[in-house]
Amino acid sequence: MSGVARSAQFGLADRIEVLASIEDAVIQQMTLHVEKRRLWFPNDLMPADADLDAAADGELARIRDAARGLPDTVRVAVALNLLTEEGLPHFHRLIATHLGNSGPWRDWNNLWTAEEDRHGCALRDYVRDARLFDMGALEALQYRYIEAGFNPEWESDPYRLLAYTSLQEKATQFSHANTGRLCASVEPMAQKVLAHLAGDESRHYQFYRAVFGAILDRDPNHALVSLLKVTLNFAMPGAAIAGYDEMSEVVRRAGIFCARQYQEIVEELLAFWKIGAMSGLSAAGRQAQEKLMKVPARLARMADFQDAKSAVRDFSFDFIYGRTLRA
Repeated sequence: MSGVARSAQFGLADRIEVLASIEDAVIQQMTLHVEKRRLWFPNDLMPADADLDAAADGELARIRDAARGLPDTVRVAVALNLLTEEGLPHFHRLIATHLGNSGPWRDWNNLWTAEEDRHGCALRDYVRDARLFDMGALEALQYRYIEAGFNPEWESDPYRLLAYTSLQEKATQFSHANTGRLCASVEPMAQKVLAHLAGDESRHYQFYRAVFGAILDRDPNHALVSLLKVTLNFAMPGAAIAGYDEMSEVVRRAGIFCARQYQEIVEELLAFWKIGAMSGLSAAGRQAQEKLMKVPARLARMADFQDAKSAVRDFSFDFIYGRTLRA
């Protein structure tokens, strides 16, 4: 029996049938993923074993001393990355709801969740050991984020979840990798932790990209419409975090993640899926195709506008003790 839930309570019936038809591809991509990965654990990066010796204590002191040199712009980016990773319960629920909770989709969701769980653990270990934040203030933000939930308006369309994860995993990879590069010359351990997270996100991106490609092959017209809706309305999962707009603006001004990086992601996916070359489409499919191919230019204009109107301003966040950050 197919692993995709066939209940009429959730999901569009025709899309559920397509999901069931590509389960072999899901298994194949999951197998490739496991073969390519190198399993790691947070304790490999920031050891906290009972028999730690003086050398390890010395390394911890070195990290804390170096971390004092991390600018507040980078601290905001690290905080946003951590808070986003801590939203894992929302994402596991969304995948289980949209793709079902049995068979290969369940197996992937559980595997993905186990890998993603290490991200929040590793980054939290780092920021706690490095004494990067007012942890009470950060934990209050995390609590309110989990309490607020994350419920994108996907209208029971599982294609939108797979389109979203294709975009979002790459965006998260950008965010971790670019934040890590800004840390590297000041505190290399921060860069090391973030690089491990970025590597995982890259592999998860490849999985979702391949699976949505299989959807495009089986049901191109509906898939293109779903992809267009998600692409035009994309928001990072941390959008429900209190103060998200200010945090993301700091990140944008630092060049960590903004419309230009999103444009690069969209262009990469449109090319990988060969969206511009698709033929034999319905009227709705052709319309979605044409609009999708115009998105990169729209994003470039948006980035130019944001850069042109940006003036230096002050920001303040409780988790960095209310200090004024000018960007």
